[in-house]
Amino acid sequence: MEKDKAKAVLEAILFTMGDSVEIDRLAAVIEEEEETTRQLLEEMAAEYEKQDRGIALTTLDNAVQLCTKSEFYEYLIKIATAPKKFVLTDTLLETLSIIAYKQPITRLEIEKVRGVSCDHAVNRLLEFDLIMEVGRKDAPGRPLLFGTTEQFLRSFGVKSIEDLPELSAVQIEEFKQQAESEVNLQLDI
Repeated sequence: MEKDKAKAVLEAILFTMGDSVEIDRLAAVIEEEEETTRQLLEEMAAEYEKQDRGIALTTLDNAVQLCTKSEFYEYLIKIATAPKKFVLTDTLLETLSIIAYKQPITRLEIEKVRGVSCDHAVNRLLEFDLIMEVGRKDAPGRPLLFGTTEQFLRSFGVKSIEDLPELSAVQIEEFKQQAESEVNLQLDI
């Protein structure tokens, strides 16, 4: 593999992994000897330093990690401590309400209620820290169970799940009709 491409591959792997990666594993990916890979990593580290970049390579035993330079931590803290802004779409709100009212619940159970796949919605709600994995169901495959978090309670101004408003039979029927129309729209596409 060409030297520049090998460096780009190493950089992409280290950036994506976000954690340390063993040098022998990196060498196997770029199909080079371990010593050649070490030299490439040393060159990358020197280039980052010379170009006064915000990142650096850190070597830990026989592994390497792409890290932020310590002199930039104060800037990271400013952005990391800023409140997260997230938008809850109708799909996310619907999925969240199903989890809130039926927790603990599996993805499959959510999909049965909604009538459509919920992978994206569940992943976004996990990312927003509104739901979390609360265990595994004692069933074949031991699927993950999801429930709401303290962040959910804070975001919606309730002290506990018991404080959630009661759903009337009319509201439940409306939710079912909305889910059915959503399924029908997706089938038409």
